[in-house]
Amino acid sequence: MPSIGWTELIIVIFLVLLLFGANKLPDLARSMGRSARIFKSEVKEMRNEDEADTPAQQRQIDAAPAQETRSAAQEADFWERPENNPR
Repeated sequence: MPSIGWTELIIVIFLVLLLFGANKLPDLARSMGRSARIFKSEVKEMRNEDEADTPAQQRQIDAAPAQETRSAAQEADFWERPENNPR
């Protein structure tokens, strides 16, 4: 992979100055910094939400087999009732 040398870097900086102008560069850098901060804080919030949701999801997973067992017991009880017996 080729590396960027000083000459290429100077050409890129010159093109950016030519496209945006010297007056717009501080505003452009400021808006990019704000965007990066917002993105970083949103990623951090998403990680915190995932960590907070994990124990709740784990409790639901742990409780799921007990619910299946109860439903199987309820189904067996359903057929034992006289009104539900086939004639």
